[in-house]
Amino acid sequence: MHLLLPSLLLAATAHATPLAQRSQNSIKWTPCKIANASVPLECGTLTVPLDYTDKTGNATLQIQMQRAPAKQKTKNSKSILLNFGGPGADGVEDMAYFAKRMQAATGGGHHLINVVPRGTGKTLPFSCYPNDILRAASSQAIAGNSSNVALGFAWEKSGFFAADCHAAQNETGNLIGTAFVVRDMMQIVDALGEDGMLRFWGVSYGTLLGSTAVAMFPDKVDKVILDGVVNPFEYYENKETELLSDTDNVMKGFVKGCISNPKACPMGKNQTAAQLEESIYQLFQKLKSDPIGIPAPGTPGGGILVDYSLISAAIFRQLYTPFTWQNTAKCIAALMTGSNTNPNLQFCIPGMGGDSSSSGSNAKRSEAAARQDQESQYGIKCSDVRVHINNLTEMMPVFEGRHKKSRFFGDYADTVVARCAQWTLPAKERYMGDFNVTSKNPVLVIGNTHDPVTPLVSAKNVTETFKGSVLLQHDSYGHDSLMQASLCTAKAIRSYFVNGTMPQKGTKCDVKVPLLSGEDGWDEVLKELGSS
Repeated sequence: MHLLLPSLLLAATAHATPLAQRSQNSIKWTPCKIANASVPLECGTLTVPLDYTDKTGNATLQIQMQRAPAKQKTKNSKSILLNFGGPGADGVEDMAYFAKRMQAATGGGHHLINVVPRGTGKTLPFSCYPNDILRAASSQAIAGNSSNVALGFAWEKSGFFAADCHAAQNETGNLIGTAFVVRDMMQIVDALGEDGMLRFWGVSYGTLLGSTAVAMFPDKVDKVILDGVVNPFEYYENKETELLSDTDNVMKGFVKGCISNPKACPMGKNQTAAQLEESIYQLFQKLKSDPIGIPAPGTPGGGILVDYSLISAAIFRQLYTPFTWQNTAKCIAALMTGSNTNPNLQFCIPGMGGDSSSSGSNAKRSEAAARQDQESQYGIKCSDVRVHINNLTEMMPVFEGRHKKSRFFGDYADTVVARCAQWTLPAKERYMGDFNVTSKNPVLVIGNTHDPVTPLVSAKNVTETFKGSVLLQHDSYGHDSLMQASLCTAKAIRSYFVNGTMPQKGTKCDVKVPLLSGEDGWDEVLKELGSS
C-alpha cells in the first residue's frame, strides 16, 4: 500500500519546464587546500543564471565546487555530484572527511564533485542578522513540550524570525530554493562536457535534492543514489511527522549498547535496558524545571543554561553518529549528577567538546558559522514550502503528530516547523509536481534499519514512487550509510556506479561494528575494498 497517496493529489507535470538558457561555460579546476582533506582536492566555479525564471535577465551567480579527481582516470571516467545534507550546509568539511571513503565505494574511477548549494558558503549566502549578538538573541530554539506555554512562545518568536529574515534577504532570499539548485546541478552536468547525464549521491537533505532532480529531469538520470531518505511529500508540505518514526528505537539502541558495554558506559551497570531508558527519560523531564546552570562571566546571558530544550537537541544530534556514543554516555552520566562542574558536561554542549557533529567530520565549525548555517537551513527549507500558514491552530495536527512519534525528541525541532509555516520569502520556483516518474535509469535507495531522522519507512515510500528503483537496507544505527560502514553496502554502491548493477530486491547489508566501541568500521572496509 502506498503511504503517500494524499500528496499525490497535486496535479502538476513531473518534467521540468525549460526556463533560462543553458550556460555555455566550462569548469576550470585548480588544486586547492582544504583543511583535513582525506585526498587531494581541486576547486572550481561555474557561472550560472541567478534567476532561472527571468528569461530576459543577464544576472549571474558563481557556483562553488570541490572535486576529488578519479584515482584511476580513464577516457571513460565520469563525474558524480555529491550533496552531504542540510539544508544549509556547504558540504566542504564533509567532502574533505568522506572523499576517501566515497572514492573507494564508487570504485575510484569517477570524479567526485561537492556542489556548494545556493544559500550556503560563498554561494549566495543567506544571513538574517548583521552580527552575532542579534543572531544569538533570536537563535535559541525551544522544544514545544518544555513547558505548557513553550509552543505558543516558540510560534510567536518564529514569526519574528521570519520577519527578520525577510527584511535582511528580500532582494535575493527567494533565489535559493531546491528547484534552482537542481537547475544549477544540470548546468554543471552540461558544463562537464561528458555525456549530459546526471550521476549523483545524496545523503539526508541530499536525497530531497536528488528526488527533486529525478522528478524534474527523469530523462537525464544515469545513476542516482538516495542515502538516508527524506520523505519529499512531507518536506514540501511542511508536515514532516514520518521523519521521527524510528527515533526512539535509536535511543533504545544506545541504551542497548550501554548495557552490553558497561566499560564504555558505567551507568549501564546493574540495571536493565528498560530501567536505564526510563532513567534517561526522567532526567530529560527533570531538566524542564531544574536546569543546570554553568556560569560563564562575560558571555551573553552570563553563562550556559543546560535545560530540556538544549539537551534534547544535543542528544538527538548525537544519535546520528553511533561512533560518538561513548561521549553521549559521558554527557548523560554527568547530567545525572546534577553538578555544574562535572567536566564531562563538555560532551553535552555543542562547541565545548566531544563530537556532536551530524556529519561525523573531524573538523569543527566555529559557533558563529554554525549559527549562520542554521539561517541558511531556514532560507532553503522554508522557501521550498508550498503553502504557508500563519495560524497555530491549523498547524497543531503537525506538532501533535511529531510529538506522538517520539516521546524523547518529538518536540525538539518544533521551531523549524513554526518558522517555515510563517515564512514570507517563497522561492521563485518551487517544485509542485509529484514523484511518480520513470527515470531513464533506475534509482538506488539506501535506508538504515535504525535512523533517527530519515527512517527506513521513508526509504520504502520513495522506492515505491520511483518506478524501477530498488531499496538496499543498511542494517545499522545512525544517519545514512556513511556513519557505520558495511562492506556489503560499499560493494553494492560500487557495482551500481561502475556497471549499473542493482542489488537484489530485499537485500539487507549487515554492519560489524559493536555499539559504543568508538569505531565506525571504515578502516576495515577500506582494507577489504582495496583488496577486492
